[in-house]
Amino acid sequence: MPAFEYVVLDDRGRTRTGVLQGETPRYVRKRLRDLGWAPMSLRELDAGANRRRGIRIIHGISNTDRALVFRQLSTMVRAGVAVADALRLVARQVTKGRLERIMLGVHGRVVEGKSLGASLADLPHIFPELYSATVAAGERTGHLVEALDRLADYAEQRQHLRQKTLMALLYPVLLTAVATLAVAGLLGYVVPEVVQVFVSIGQELPWLTRALIAVSGFLRQGGVWLLIGIIAIVVGFRYLLRVQEIRLKAHRALLELPLVSRIIRGMNAARFLGTLGMLTASAVPMLEALRIAASVVSNLPMRRIVEDAARKVREGSSLRAALERGGYFPPIAIQLVASGEASGELDQMLQRAAASQDREMETLLMVLLGLFEPLLILLMGSVVLVIVLAILLPIFELNQLVK
Repeated sequence: MPAFEYVVLDDRGRTRTGVLQGETPRYVRKRLRDLGWAPMSLRELDAGANRRRGIRIIHGISNTDRALVFRQLSTMVRAGVAVADALRLVARQVTKGRLERIMLGVHGRVVEGKSLGASLADLPHIFPELYSATVAAGERTGHLVEALDRLADYAEQRQHLRQKTLMALLYPVLLTAVATLAVAGLLGYVVPEVVQVFVSIGQELPWLTRALIAVSGFLRQGGVWLLIGIIAIVVGFRYLLRVQEIRLKAHRALLELPLVSRIIRGMNAARFLGTLGMLTASAVPMLEALRIAASVVSNLPMRRIVEDAARKVREGSSLRAALERGGYFPPIAIQLVASGEASGELDQMLQRAAASQDREMETLLMVLLGLFEPLLILLMGSVVLVIVLAILLPIFELNQLVK
């Protein structure tokens, strides 16, 4: 049954909004009038119909919302509640209006006779393919509750890692921004006023002071253009990265940098192995799981290795051999995959390999951020020292002339 978002005037003349389900818009309008409300607008929120018309009125949601939805669905289905009723109850429980409309749209598709996995597939921008495929596999095998639990755990883990990374980067980014603004303020406003005293008396200035005056003058006269140029370069580079070949070359160049390569390979390996482990544990076929897991790999050369691995596995190769050919995945992860294939516990070994990579990357990032802060302080201290010396040198020379 489709869901409709309405805007009405109540009996007191106030505007009300909400969501109501009904077979047709005419039926929904009649129900609204029966409540004493005057319908002003009505918009269908049915996922499949909107997608067929090319309309995307609902944008993505966070991993926190996904975890909440799947955790509540798992709890209700485990308690024996029918899937359609569970979706309706989840829609009532959520506090965000947009999330409520999403769940009512999914509920409408299920009531029409579609499976939950197929209903989620109607919203690929809300629930990526790994979610719909996992749910569909759970429905086929009769382990829907376990599939929903795994998806909730997966979404919570992704959100936890994202929040942890953002919190770790917050202080360095703020420190860098404040330091940059402080230096720009010194060079743009403080230094010219101080140095102007020496220029007015006609004293020959040291080379360090002259250089500082030149930098200060450039920032004052062309600082805005410099900022515009930097923004234009960033925007232009992002536009160029939309070209597949240029993005491939840029990603391949990043994999050649010593430290950056280790971080990129570790983070993409952890994301890929964790997703593949969850899909295989949910009884998704290996070839389909490899195809879906490849979509979470952001680095193009590594994604192509995964796609090539899927072809090799289809031809009869082992997953370990297929992933090892690229040389991008860490040896310990490859060894754990080989162990899982030999013991028949591939899904567990994939999850273990993903957890190992997550811990390694977390440790590496903490070390790098720990080194970055004192290095930035030393750099800023050096810059301030140069500015102070450039100002004090003329004073010392002036004192020598007076003596």
